[in-house]
Amino acid sequence: MKSGQNSYIDRDLSWIDFNTRVLELAENQKLPLLERAKFLAIYSSNLDEFFMVRVASIKRKVEFGNNDPLLSGMTPRELLAEIHFRVRNLQERVSYLLLKDLKPLLSNEGIKRVRWDSLSDAEKLPLTNKFINEIFPVLTPLASDSAHPFPHISGLSLNLGIIGKNKEGGEEQFVRVKVPSNIRRMVRTNDFDNSYILLEDLIAEHLHLLLPGAKIKEIYFFRVTRNQDLDIDEDEADDLLESMEEELSRRKFGAAVRMEVEEGVAARLLNKLTEELEIDTPEVFVQVPPLDLTYLFEMYNLDLPHLKDAPFKSVQPHPLEDIDRNDADSFFAAIREGEILLHHPYQTFTSTVTRFVGLAAQDPKVLAIKQTLYRTSGDSPIMLSLIEAAKAGKQVLAVIELRARFDEQANVRWAKKLEDAGAHVVYGVLGLKTHAKASLVVRKEDSGLTVYSHIGTGNYNPKTARLYDDLGIMSSDQLLGQDLLKLFNQLSGVLSNTEYSRLLVAPHGIRTSLIEKIEHERLNHLDGKPSQIRWKINSLVDNQMIEALYGAAKAGVPIDIIVRGACSFRMSKVTKFHNVRLRSILGRFLEHSRIYSFHNAGNPEFFIGSADIMERNLDRRVEALIRIDEPLHKSELSEVLDLSFSPRFRMWEMSEDDSWSYIKNGPEGKQLEDFQEFFIERYKK
Repeated sequence: MKSGQNSYIDRDLSWIDFNTRVLELAENQKLPLLERAKFLAIYSSNLDEFFMVRVASIKRKVEFGNNDPLLSGMTPRELLAEIHFRVRNLQERVSYLLLKDLKPLLSNEGIKRVRWDSLSDAEKLPLTNKFINEIFPVLTPLASDSAHPFPHISGLSLNLGIIGKNKEGGEEQFVRVKVPSNIRRMVRTNDFDNSYILLEDLIAEHLHLLLPGAKIKEIYFFRVTRNQDLDIDEDEADDLLESMEEELSRRKFGAAVRMEVEEGVAARLLNKLTEELEIDTPEVFVQVPPLDLTYLFEMYNLDLPHLKDAPFKSVQPHPLEDIDRNDADSFFAAIREGEILLHHPYQTFTSTVTRFVGLAAQDPKVLAIKQTLYRTSGDSPIMLSLIEAAKAGKQVLAVIELRARFDEQANVRWAKKLEDAGAHVVYGVLGLKTHAKASLVVRKEDSGLTVYSHIGTGNYNPKTARLYDDLGIMSSDQLLGQDLLKLFNQLSGVLSNTEYSRLLVAPHGIRTSLIEKIEHERLNHLDGKPSQIRWKINSLVDNQMIEALYGAAKAGVPIDIIVRGACSFRMSKVTKFHNVRLRSILGRFLEHSRIYSFHNAGNPEFFIGSADIMERNLDRRVEALIRIDEPLHKSELSEVLDLSFSPRFRMWEMSEDDSWSYIKNGPEGKQLEDFQEFFIERYKK
């Protein structure tokens, strides 16, 4: 579809634009070599999830005969074809990048992918011994012939497809060998550099040991992506936890939505695979091996610091700098002195947010802890603190979102452990995902009960907090505390029409409030008052909100939006007004924070929180945005937005034809600065 034919860029095609920006980071030869390899791994991993969820959803619409035009004007069938077309084009760029660009540079650094035939007998012997002792026992060849059904091919598994004849009756067989996912794919070939052979290549060279006597005719690698979205009818589910466990067990049998196969595969093997997997020809992606580039995450973990970004250490926010890590009285006193704005990962998550919950669990003055949990780590210290608090007799409420995609299994396990410890575990509001990021502590002090709050833009996950750019507030403001008490009561099942002082809460409050504020800026501009809208968000795909922004732009309101991911907003709709800038920033940290700023005729309003501009966030999730009241914090957020549009930094910009341009050099060809490195240096001071 040509630019401008419709008011909105398709959400999924826009997501491909985002992943292309990730690929462009991998292509940027000015970045450290292993950082480039990491970005290529991220691109590959992103694409896997895109097919598992978004493409699977579109395919279901096609199969169900749904041919109604989408908001972009395309039908599901047209969209699916366009996605396949674009991914194939990107596949060519990926192959060139890996084989022609990265491979020789990595080889120069001693990171060489070697072929079996290039090794000497002395180098082969220890590899063969490794295969016999460490790999062979894990492998399970599964045959398909007249007596054996075609084996189930699990999603995202890397496989060897083999056609040969068995030694018994000479009958031709198809044999599938799954490459173990719990063994490193990069197998070192010597002790003096980082040369490696891929695990699948090592297995392929030793099939004579795995299939003794078999006459092998053809061997090819292939990989299948399956529908991994969960389908739970909450109205019919008596026990959501049990229903989730049942649905998770069915997930591995989702329909195939993509097959990647090695270039040069024989037609009959390809036909065998497509027939058995019930996959259509457009869903087959033939490519130069290796398949599954997520093994580059392994490569990134090599101890070669000169090929990576310089390490950095998160710092303490100033109000907490001189407080002993175990001193709960001083920690909570610092919060009472004034709200603390947190900017992760530049400022530590572990010594602020994790510590907030940990000290509360140990502090005898704390009576209750209430916590939302969307995504967390498998060894989460926050979860362990909540368990400790419950065992100590404190009132603990954990609002766990069991449907946090691809974290469902971990959340089910934690829910059971918390219940066993005596915590109150709830799963939110019927029909809505709980995505809000909130924590509340009730503490008995000399003056009475004090409610301490944390609310932010990111998950309570210490591991991702080191990699994600997020914002948060720690506060003892009693208006905010009362807001969160009301919110947690709603989440635990007490339904009421609740009004909040500092919070905007979806699904009832965020959409209407933001549209009202956009309209307020539009009317201010028409009245001759100063106006401006500035947002920093992850996604901008909700058509109603986009229409409101189009209307404000038409009236003349200056609009600056930084969007990391999918963006359905068309610059071609507003270019003639010359008052809209749309940019994207990507880097070593995932830009995950959300800031909503409105000029408000000189009395600026700022909100931060969990919600993006997507229908699901605004209408089908419990989300929370907090109004920032402290002038200093408003100034700090304003600076983040100012710097996001500074010409000194690398970024992407949407052009008037709705395409994204990577701006990495200044007018004189000089390389621009890195936005995130600026903040690393800023917080060191």
